[in-house]
Amino acid sequence: MIGSIPRAESGTIGFEKSGKKGKIRQKIQSKAKRLLIDKGWIFYLTGFLLGRAVILSAVSPFAVAFIATIWLVHRDKSLKSMIAVFLGALSYHFEHAMFIALAFLVFILIGSLTKNMKNQQLVLPVVVFLSTILSRIFFYSLSNTVTSYEWALLAIEGVLGAVLVIIFMQSIPLLSPKRYKPALKNEEIVCLIILIASVLTGFIGWQIYGASVEQIFSRYFVLIFSFIGGAAIGSTVGVVAGLILSLANVANLYQMSLLAFSGLLGGLLKEGKKLGTAIGLLVGTCLIGIYGNSVALVPSLMESCIAIGLFLLTPASWFNHIARYIPGTEAYTNEQEQYLQKVRNVTAKRVEQFSDVFRALSKSFSVTDPTVNDEQQEARRDTDYFLSQVTEKTCQGCFMKDRCWQKEFDQTYSLMEEMKEDVTSGKDPNRKVMRKFENHCVKSRKVVDAMKEEMSFYEANHKLRQQVTESKRLVADQLQGVSDVMEDFAKEIVKERQHHELQEAQVIAALKHIGIELTRLDIYQLEKGDVDIELTASFGEYRGEGEKLIAPILSDILHEIIVVKQEDISPFPHGYSHFTFGSAKEFAIETGAANAAKGGGLVSGDSFTTIELGAGKFAMAISDGMGNGKRAREESMETLRLLQQILQSGIKEKVAIKSINSILSLRTTEEMFATLDLAVIDLHDAYAQFVKIGSTPSFIRRGANMFKIEASNLPIGIIKEFDVEIVKEQLLPDDLLIMMSDGIFDGPQHVENIDIWLKRKIKEMDTDDPQEIADLLLEEVIRTRSGEIIDDMTVLVAKVKKNTPQWTSIPIYESNVL
Repeated sequence: MIGSIPRAESGTIGFEKSGKKGKIRQKIQSKAKRLLIDKGWIFYLTGFLLGRAVILSAVSPFAVAFIATIWLVHRDKSLKSMIAVFLGALSYHFEHAMFIALAFLVFILIGSLTKNMKNQQLVLPVVVFLSTILSRIFFYSLSNTVTSYEWALLAIEGVLGAVLVIIFMQSIPLLSPKRYKPALKNEEIVCLIILIASVLTGFIGWQIYGASVEQIFSRYFVLIFSFIGGAAIGSTVGVVAGLILSLANVANLYQMSLLAFSGLLGGLLKEGKKLGTAIGLLVGTCLIGIYGNSVALVPSLMESCIAIGLFLLTPASWFNHIARYIPGTEAYTNEQEQYLQKVRNVTAKRVEQFSDVFRALSKSFSVTDPTVNDEQQEARRDTDYFLSQVTEKTCQGCFMKDRCWQKEFDQTYSLMEEMKEDVTSGKDPNRKVMRKFENHCVKSRKVVDAMKEEMSFYEANHKLRQQVTESKRLVADQLQGVSDVMEDFAKEIVKERQHHELQEAQVIAALKHIGIELTRLDIYQLEKGDVDIELTASFGEYRGEGEKLIAPILSDILHEIIVVKQEDISPFPHGYSHFTFGSAKEFAIETGAANAAKGGGLVSGDSFTTIELGAGKFAMAISDGMGNGKRAREESMETLRLLQQILQSGIKEKVAIKSINSILSLRTTEEMFATLDLAVIDLHDAYAQFVKIGSTPSFIRRGANMFKIEASNLPIGIIKEFDVEIVKEQLLPDDLLIMMSDGIFDGPQHVENIDIWLKRKIKEMDTDDPQEIADLLLEEVIRTRSGEIIDDMTVLVAKVKKNTPQWTSIPIYESNVL
């Protein structure tokens, strides 16, 4: 125990020390960031080095372009940046500093004249061009006449300055990134590399033990970008940096090859972490150094070693921070995924808030069923209001008012209440009650007449209150339905692509085992019954491998039936073909329909439809418009159109029916009624829900047995509120569902029991083909009336089938695959 105490204390002390080190590191990083970015020292250091930057021995386009960009982007730092650039130029050469100072004065003069112009991004390059060439012409004119070579250098300097302004406009803002969504375009990356290379030219002339500082930092940046962005970014950085450095010093021209080749090797060896990238730089330095003299090889190796040392000492957090801005890197991808997830979460939250609003509105409109006590109180209030209206017309001017309503209130109220009950039922007041009331009231006949007159208003008010209550209940149901749909939608939004490494490895290995190389594989969903997989593959000659090989292999791996949902086959050999795979439904529906218009006409008042709903549901519906002909056809078609749109939005069947009823009953003052026979079948388990609104029964044939499905509801559009009765039934494979309009059900002539007749006819049909059954049943009904069609007739038949794929699953054994 004594020995354990020091160990515990040392562990605690070590933990505290590591925590203190982390806090110290964070404070240092925070102070450095505040000093470099917030205080602007990064711009001043950049300006100092660009002030020293000279290419082709006499051309300096960097300084004025940098100040013009700072003038546009960070005007508050312009003066200090000018001082930093001037000091850098002064450290290079006095004459060069005088040229920079004169160029700044000309730039300020021209810039003040053009500051009110629009599109400063286009004006500034012209201002920089003029500032550079005018200043250079002045200095050339002081020494001697301007030669043709100097005129060429002058033009090059002005054009380069104008171009560098455009480049710096994209790259300098990246020195202090304050971006909500960090994502650099390729043009921005190239511009940033040009800025870095331009800054490196400011190190020319500085050496450490014979090693050039600009070469050390150029190789250091090549290592960083190779390690982060790979071979493409690394070689690009090497080419750009080497080109600009070779312009500054022609003797460094071979350095472009060294940097480009080292960037390429370092990017190819990045899988070996930092050490692999560093080896790439050493190999490139040695190979390129062979073509030079041996004297330059040793300093070059020293420069590479120092750059590698700085690279190895660079914290990993710096690489992660830079990688967030480089497309194609893992950090960039994670950053984008986090951003997209944040957007999805925000969107889902807003949708959930809207769902809560609709739910709250639904509760505010909801009407609770009244209790017996509530109904009694409501009836008492109605009676009080009714009698007050009657007495206002009859008793207010009566000389006996005080006796009746003060001294004998109970008797007066009781007699008038009994009379009101008789009048409400449409009868004259009871003789006995009337005789008592005549002995009690001097204006009995006038009171009875007033009651009858007031009764019409009383009934109208009562109906109006009922309609308001029913409308509130309907609105509450509809709002609740919308709230449920939005809540489900919010849950769908937050779903993101899941990672299924095991299944991905199994699929890739299994397909590779049979000779199919995948170019891309995306597994979005693996939930039972809702699989969603996309892949891209190349085939020399496509022979249905997607359906015959890939889908069966996926079925074996995922232990459910997978089918091809969509395929896009390349028309060229070895082209890229894209496939989408999904879960096959456990059941499939085969349908058949037959209809005939009244009298053999062309326009039937019946309409029918089959609808593929989301989430593996299948709907069948028949609507019969009241009457026949074009008007009835419009009613039934409108009913089915509304039904399809509402059901496909995700609203439940019961709420959908009530919504359609409300729309049809309120949209017109004319009578517009329609029946609706709806069946919704879940293809995952063959569970069916039937909604029958004023429609005829349906029948299920299961082998030698017949079942009747019926419900009683008034047709849609007749009343504004009704209870929708939903009948539920479990269907089995090979079941036949027969739905029909009233023209079929009521059509047979001289048949006493139509149910038994229809069951017998359907059972006797020696076929299970839905279309044949529909045709035969329609023909049987017409024959009973000697070929006469007395009403519109429609038959809709569906057969439930167990879904069996054309190709069976292909077993993949683990020993052969993984």
